[in-house]
Formats: sequence, structure tokens, C-alpha cells
Amino acid sequence: MTELSTIYKLSIIAFIGFIQACSSTCPVMECWFVQEKPGRGGGLTGATTQEKSLLHIRTDAQSEAAEAQRAPADINPSRVYVITDPSATLCHPSLNPPRGSIKKPQCEINPFLPQPSSIKWVASLTEPALSPPYLQADWFSASFQNLDKHLGVSTISRAPTGSKEHDVILSITSKTMSAKSRLGEPVTLDCSFWVDPSTPLSASGFAVEWRYQTRGDGRLVLAYDGKMDRLADSQERGVSLDFQALHERGNASLVIEEAKVRHAGTYICTVYLPYLLAQVAMELEIVEPPSLSIHPSPLPLAAPGQRVQVQCEASGFAPLPLELSWEFKGADGKSRSLGSGSMSGHRQAWDGTYSQSSRLELDTSKMDLGRGGEVTCVAVHAGGTRRASVTLNAIGFSSPSIEDSMAMVGVALVLYGLIKFVSWTFTGSGSNKADEPNKKEK
Repeated sequence: MTELSTIYKLSIIAFIGFIQACSSTCPVMECWFVQEKPGRGGGLTGATTQEKSLLHIRTDAQSEAAEAQRAPADINPSRVYVITDPSATLCHPSLNPPRGSIKKPQCEINPFLPQPSSIKWVASLTEPALSPPYLQADWFSASFQNLDKHLGVSTISRAPTGSKEHDVILSITSKTMSAKSRLGEPVTLDCSFWVDPSTPLSASGFAVEWRYQTRGDGRLVLAYDGKMDRLADSQERGVSLDFQALHERGNASLVIEEAKVRHAGTYICTVYLPYLLAQVAMELEIVEPPSLSIHPSPLPLAAPGQRVQVQCEASGFAPLPLELSWEFKGADGKSRSLGSGSMSGHRQAWDGTYSQSSRLELDTSKMDLGRGGEVTCVAVHAGGTRRASVTLNAIGFSSPSIEDSMAMVGVALVLYGLIKFVSWTFTGSGSNKADEPNKKEK
């Protein structure tokens, strides 16, 4: 598939987005303009400064409605910008909260310097090694995140030198800024991009890169040179892109075939054009609740003065931490807490999941178990609460109830009557047999 057809299809998508935007309202967004102060004497850069700015978003460069609005008193007029986004990505309803809302979407804008990349799957985009005159302008990068932090957008925009009217050239969007998955499930990390078909940079193709980072460590997951239609050799196993959707719709989503604990962390989706790049970072959390087992099962019969030990094993969970506790539910239906018991340290298995146990000792000389009941191990975890129970039978802990006493008296009376009846029967039978010889002698 040629790059021209790719750009043509992306431009159709942009037109559809534009039609959808006509029925929606684009936001006026407060944003932080962040830049580094130049160092003294042309040396190292100084401290970072930030100023409040205002972005009037529109989808049509001919629209004047947004420009008519005045900036708040606390915003410098030089930091008021008009952003034209034909794709209408920035007009998403979640980026446009109702007026008067205290909470607002996160927004940051920075100066951007276009430059070629030496990365091997990107270098083909700038092979002529000549910077086109088109780059001689003011460039900016901006990042946006909606209130629930599930939608993230990053843009690269261009403005004629000294102008406050910016045109979005490249935008990249993710709807899975914070994703969760259980072990073994397929995961799709959303990432899509749009390129302004009118920019001369669009004719030179694109590249896509996925990287993984966690706790300071990072690795390349997947890289694709869209111009040469070639994957990097260092692709990680078990991940893929939909190349047809990538070229037809700009869908660069990463598919993880089977989620494992090692997949948890930060994923960065980067899209390259010649001299430009935009990226979004998203978090993937692998959440697997524990499996519980209680030993021994069944529990031995408990009597006053005995010590009964029981252990609960939680295994196969991720991530840490885990809370284990014990409960006892008597035969009367009343429950009471038995505390957390004696906790072990956590242990990590070969697949990255954890296990942990709690040992509980029931001192029957210090607690009344009544007629027994149910001992329950409770595990509280980010993946949900799990319970496992075992029956505890007990004898000799409590006096019989009134009902039990009455029943015992009734049974005793019945037994007494039965014994008397049998005794009378045998006694009477014996007397009759003793009288028979006397009758014969007579």
C-alpha cells in the first residue's frame, strides 16, 4: 500500500471528523505555557518557567467566533492562542467541561524544535537531509488529558513566525491512558494519529514506535517504518499491530496477546513524521486476585483447653499489597473478628505473581467457641475481596439452652418410662411362670 493512499484515507477520516465537529462545541482551554529560560552566557539552560495561557480551539480556519472572546485578567494577552484542528480531536466533549466547573482538563504547551532523527526505523523519512523551508516557522507541542484521565491527546502545531494562530499538523490520541487487565487476557493499548494532508511533510511517510518503561528500566516493544513497510528486528514476542488499520485509519494500537505480570508498567506510543514527533504515555496495570486455601481442612474437633492452629494461603495474586484477616461465625449466626493472625512475608513465583500466608492459633482456654461455627479467611486485594471458610466443631464449651434442657428432660422421662415398662413386663412374666408348678401340685 502506497503512502499516497494512506494519506488520502487519513484525509477522508479528517473530513468525517470535521463534519462531526460542526455539531459540537470546541473548548476554550486554560493551559500552562512551559519553557526553559536560556542559561547565562549561552551555557546550560536555566530554570523552567510556566505562564497561564488560553487556547481557543476551532476546526475551521475561517471561523472567527473563538477569537472574539476576551482573555481573563490573569492571562497575558500574548499567551492567548487560536488553535485550528481540522480533525476535531481537541473538540472531544470530555475536554470541554461545563462552564463554571472547578475541575478542568490538564493542558500544557511547549515550544518545539523540529529536527531529523537518527533512529534506524525513522531515518528513512529524512533521507535527503535537507530541511525544507516549511520548517521555518514557530512550532509547538501540547498535551491534553481529560478529567477522568482516560483520554490523552498530544499535538504538534505550526504557526507563522510571530503569529498566535496555530495549525495542528500532527495529533496522537489514546483512550486507554489507564488500563487494567487480568492475567492471560488479551490487551489493546489504544493509540491513533492524524496528519494534516495539506502539509508537505505528509508525503514522506511515517513511523511508529512503542516503548516500555518501569522503575527506570526501559525496552523497545515494537517499531515500524511505514515508509519502507518494515518492522524493526528487535520486536518483542506476543505483541502486534493491525497494519491495515494503521495505514487506513491511523490506528497504531498495540495488541498484547496474553497479559503477564511483566507487562505492567508505562507504555509510550510515538508517531514520527519527517522532523516531527508526538507521543502519549499510558499505564497498564495487571491485577489478579488471590486464590485462597485453608489448612488443615477439616479442622480437628475442638475442646476446652486445646489449641487449634489453622493456616490460610493466598497465592497467584498481583500486584502487592494484600491484607489477610480472620473471622469466626458461631452457630448462633453472630460474627466476630479474630485479627490478622501471624503474617508471613510475600514470596514471588516464576510468573511474577505473589503468595503470602497467615497462621491463626485458636486458644480455646481464652475464647468460648460455643457449639462451634465457621472460621473464615478474608483477603482484601486490588482485584477484589476473596473468602475461604472451614467448619470448626466444638464440644464442652457451653451449658445447654433452655430448649435443649427441656428436650433432655423429655428424653429422660421417655427413657425412664420405657425402662419401667420393660422391667414391669419381665417381672410380671417371671411371676406367672413361678405360679405354674404350685398349680400342678394341687
